[in-house]
Amino acid sequence: MKVNKLRHNEYYDMQEEFDNLYSLSQKGNNFYKLMEIITSEQNIRLAYRNIKTNKGSKTPGTDNLTIDDINNISINKMIKIIRRKFENYKPKSVRRVFIPKPNGDKRPLGIPTIWDRIIQQCILQVLEPICEAKFHKHNYGFRPNRNCHHAVSRVVSLINIGEYNYCVDIDIKGFFDNVNHSKLIKQMWSLGIRDKRLICIIKKILKSEIEGEGVPTKGTPQGGIISPLLANIVLNELDWWVSNQWETYTPHKGNTKGFSQYARKYTNLKAGYIVRYADDFKIMCKSYGHAQRYFYAVKDFIETRLKLQISEEKSGIVNLKKNSTNYLGFKIKVVDKNGTKFGKVAKTEICTKSIKKIRINLKDKIKNIQINQNKDTILNYNISVIGIQNYYKIATNVYNNLDDVNYILEKSIKNRLKNNSTIKRFREIDKSYKRFMKGIKDYRKINVILDIPLIPLCAVKHYSPMNFNQNICNYTKNGRLLVHDNLQAIPKIILLQIMNTKFYNRSIEYHDNRISRYIAQYGKCYITKKVLNIDDIHCHHIIPLSRGGNDKYYNLVIIDKEIHKLIHLSNIEKVSSIINSLNLNKEQIEKLNNLRKKVGNKPITI
Repeated sequence: MKVNKLRHNEYYDMQEEFDNLYSLSQKGNNFYKLMEIITSEQNIRLAYRNIKTNKGSKTPGTDNLTIDDINNISINKMIKIIRRKFENYKPKSVRRVFIPKPNGDKRPLGIPTIWDRIIQQCILQVLEPICEAKFHKHNYGFRPNRNCHHAVSRVVSLINIGEYNYCVDIDIKGFFDNVNHSKLIKQMWSLGIRDKRLICIIKKILKSEIEGEGVPTKGTPQGGIISPLLANIVLNELDWWVSNQWETYTPHKGNTKGFSQYARKYTNLKAGYIVRYADDFKIMCKSYGHAQRYFYAVKDFIETRLKLQISEEKSGIVNLKKNSTNYLGFKIKVVDKNGTKFGKVAKTEICTKSIKKIRINLKDKIKNIQINQNKDTILNYNISVIGIQNYYKIATNVYNNLDDVNYILEKSIKNRLKNNSTIKRFREIDKSYKRFMKGIKDYRKINVILDIPLIPLCAVKHYSPMNFNQNICNYTKNGRLLVHDNLQAIPKIILLQIMNTKFYNRSIEYHDNRISRYIAQYGKCYITKKVLNIDDIHCHHIIPLSRGGNDKYYNLVIIDKEIHKLIHLSNIEKVSSIINSLNLNKEQIEKLNNLRKKVGNKPITI
């Protein structure tokens, strides 16, 4: 398995540097010379790579530029521009975009320019390993390898195993828009980030003018590359403060074995565990009294220490044996195990707000199929259904929840698509689609349009959520083995030579895709399949730039230098001489001729 982010680190030889930062941060070191790493050639090229593969790179900022406008810049020019910007950084204004929320409100997003996004990505790559070493283990939002399912799983485990049936719900008012800048800078300093040049740049990023609104005095605009990391830094203090009240509390003296017994006997500590995803967090407690103490203590901490406000109407204490709590789109409640009174267990469902959102979203896609009946609109509907199923499959009552919505959708499909759809039994559906329909009976009726079945929303099985394996880490060798295999097929020294080989008349996109293509072909020639020596590696444009080609990945191929000559040679005598020396077979000649045709040369006949 390959994880793209880790693979990119290896492409540009930055993994060892990041591992070192993580290790030093774990030991409590302070960092004073981070800008040297941030502005290194490898880190800048890695930032370009990560931004290029991000869907948001196609979204223009206030300067109307996207990644396509800088793809053709050379490596040296790109590095020169980025370093010059870092020397006297002045971020351009941020474009304001409003995203509709389910309740009718709008969420403000800030879209930096593409150059500012690359700047932020350079910083993020270096700060992340430092911060990862200091973050609390049950913070699951905007962090490598963690996701919403892990956070929900942690809450469910605390209920099922620990009987923590009381939940402290605290909602922070407009968290991202109200982060205190001075407090954030102090928190970064306490984490060991003490490069004053970097701190100055981050201050400027925080103060970036928002188009039409002016310069903000607080907040980290959602939409910025570095904003999620900064948000985690702000709430990391809360995580550890709550954790140190019980979970990670260590006595200064005495016997530390049997912590809970020691704590109950010798301290006034109250049992409680925090689980956080971004600004959405729960504190799980065993009793109402403990929960009440945590509620008022945490409320005071957020208001006095973090300079934030909580929403009184959305915050409170929930007895999960009587009422439910909503978390990340799931409704969680404690019920009798197997319908008996001999044990309690967490029951999870899709929350009411999410069900409404699912219904509205899929109804709109059905309308879209009615208006534009083609394979794209049908596949778009199916992809949305699969996405919903994959996210909510950890709910214990997922089938019943989605079946209720599916009943309404089938009515909509019948009314809007009755003249264009046919009905087939599930057993008649093509096998390639059946793998997306779990738990469907053979006799079930499926709507089919243009030979594509509409996947029933309820075609999903419940999967028990899994707790996050805390040994997984992007910045330790053993931690990476759990998620990612190194590029073992390509020797590191060869990869470095490929990376460091520069063609001054070629773009940064060409150089980046050249590395990807070389690794995808395992260092072998596209035609002969032989492993190439470093001096024999040539990167060929399938459609030449002079004939309208580009530097995209799909237009490049790695070949032997002699093969490259054969593609472009028109002199028959020279062609024959090279072919005889290479001893190409019929299949290889055919592939070679396909490439010759693309460049405008006649095929070779033998």
